[in-house]
Amino acid sequence: MLPRQRVFAALEHREPDRIPWGEHSIDYNVYEDILGRETFVQAKMKETQALWDGRREEVVESYKRDRLDLVKALEMDIVFVGGVPGKGYQPKPLKKLDDITYEDDGGNLYHVSATTHDLMPYKRKTENYRPPTLEGIQEAIDKVDQEPIGDPNDSGWELVRHAVKEMKATHFIMVTCGDLSFPTFGATEEDGWMNLVLEPEICRKLAELQGRRMVRSVKLYAQLGVDGIMPCGDLGSSTALMASPDIYRDMVYPWHKAHAAEAHKHGLKILKHCCGHTWPIIDELAEVYDAYEAIQASAGMDIKRLKERVGDRLCLWGGIWHEHIILGNVEDIRNDARYAFEHAAPGGGFIMGSTHSLAVDAKKENILEMKRCRDKWGVYPINPKRFI
Repeated sequence: MLPRQRVFAALEHREPDRIPWGEHSIDYNVYEDILGRETFVQAKMKETQALWDGRREEVVESYKRDRLDLVKALEMDIVFVGGVPGKGYQPKPLKKLDDITYEDDGGNLYHVSATTHDLMPYKRKTENYRPPTLEGIQEAIDKVDQEPIGDPNDSGWELVRHAVKEMKATHFIMVTCGDLSFPTFGATEEDGWMNLVLEPEICRKLAELQGRRMVRSVKLYAQLGVDGIMPCGDLGSSTALMASPDIYRDMVYPWHKAHAAEAHKHGLKILKHCCGHTWPIIDELAEVYDAYEAIQASAGMDIKRLKERVGDRLCLWGGIWHEHIILGNVEDIRNDARYAFEHAAPGGGFIMGSTHSLAVDAKKENILEMKRCRDKWGVYPINPKRFI
């Protein structure tokens, strides 16, 4: 089977020749470890600095070359792509205060994370914050249908067009896209979660605005020629759903359902990325999506239980613990693969991947062990006797 045929088989709950493999996010260190060269792909502060320096063309060419080369090198089945900065993009650099601290024109402070190497918000100035109003949101909703959805020939879609041209004949091409999580607003994160309860009408309208924009955007992704879309939006923490399941069903679920229906109408598969504990709404996710990715085992999302509960309706994508890829060893990877392959792969409906991503500090030997397990043990029909 070709890689794309494997993925379609898994999504349609048929057994392919072997388990397909894909990731929704891979950080720069993995490219450098596997390909043996420097990259700008998801290179965090290095990528940000390059864009500040006016090196947009180098950054985008790196994405076009290295993203596809890594998929080929690891023999993955899914090519994940997204928008890139348009031609001529050169943002104004933030003011550097010290080795890790930067300030924008509004006085907001940012730190370079010691863990992820990203430039992250640190202290936000809240004095001038103005909350949205029902009237203002409704005015925006009334104008949604007049908003341009974008041009598939725009330079911002250069990476997607390149992937479709070079690899759609053999691989499943998936574009990451915007999503709707719990609709909050406020000057601080704490304010946002409080307002979800205290100002439900405003939050409900914010959800409608984002939901309508998501639905309209599907046509653009179909025009790009991809096979599927991945809305990326977290709903759970490591211990529980981020908010009440009733709030999800009231404010969020109708738009998730409409988004997926529009994708299917245009012939696209829709593969949901969602971290955290989602048991309270797992039946809703199974009703809406073709696949569920980033199944966070450390948040109680046991893939065996998921297979038993929703495996006939929802393709499960994950199985190899994110934490083990970074902090563990090859035996941890083997144990994860044994468990996931035995309990989630039979009958199809399973894609191997990290329970989050291949992130900063992911160990090369653990990634290569994922590949070995898939290649040796992931051949259908699945036989646990091969798991050695």
